Amino acid sequence: MIDKLRRIILVSRPVSWLNTAYPFAAGYLVAGGDVTPTLIIGTLFFLIPYNLLMYGINDVFDYESDIRNPRKGGIEGMREERALHPLIVKASIGGTIPFMLYLLLVGSFTSKIVLIVLMFFVVAYSVRGLRFKEIPVLDSVTSSIHFVGPLVYALSLISFSPAARPIVIAFFAWGMASHAFGAVQDIIPDRQGGLQSIATFFGARKTVWFCIALYSTAVICIASIGLEGIIVAGSGLLYVSNIIPYGRITDATSGRANKGWRRFIWLNLIAGFVVTIVLIYTVVLLP
Repeated sequence: MIDKLRRIILVSRPVSWLNTAYPFAAGYLVAGGDVTPTLIIGTLFFLIPYNLLMYGINDVFDYESDIRNPRKGGIEGMREERALHPLIVKASIGGTIPFMLYLLLVGSFTSKIVLIVLMFFVVAYSVRGLRFKEIPVLDSVTSSIHFVGPLVYALSLISFSPAARPIVIAFFAWGMASHAFGAVQDIIPDRQGGLQSIATFFGARKTVWFCIALYSTAVICIASIGLEGIIVAGSGLLYVSNIIPYGRITDATSGRANKGWRRFIWLNLIAGFVVTIVLIYTVVLLP
């Protein structure tokens, strides 16, 4: 039982937990929310159950392609045997329902709609019959929604002011770029498995330059909000510099992008640290 629990936790990609919980908690507090049960429950939901649902369903429906992908089976995604799939599905749904029931009972009509739409995109990305992840461009859009969604939901609970728009746009552009660049390394195994993605559609080189444009857009948007934004934008430039070396990559050499993707995972920690310091200054010290 302990071994199965450990494997279920690994399916939820612990390295990515903060990527969804942090935007919700930060957005909630910056928008003017207090430390309430909704903040605590929402943060816990977007920390583990949300990720288990998102990645658990993905692992189950992507099993055939994952077993052909050499980078799967670790920090970049599990490839659990079919025998564990029923437990993954049960844990994913069972862990989500209690939190969803609470969150749907609180907040405004708008926040309820935002949450429902967000959860639809979480499921639609992987589940058979929808499979947004196999529709080029929509795959990156949907993936970005997975990470921007918790922030937008938090804002819908408190206040979605015009001042938040550049932040949301920047985060959305960052999310699209991150997904698209991650897809570059999988061009060969995806094509072998008969899967489509933004990278298989445009090719490695065009996709990388598309990512550079998106990351640059994110930097410009976040810098436009003032001094705090400029500081955060500085960390955003790290993402641009991380993928520029792959500007001449080809489909045949697309697997080399994995090194850049691995650096991306750790760049998130650096950017997260910078954002945290800026938030502490803005929310705690500045007032």
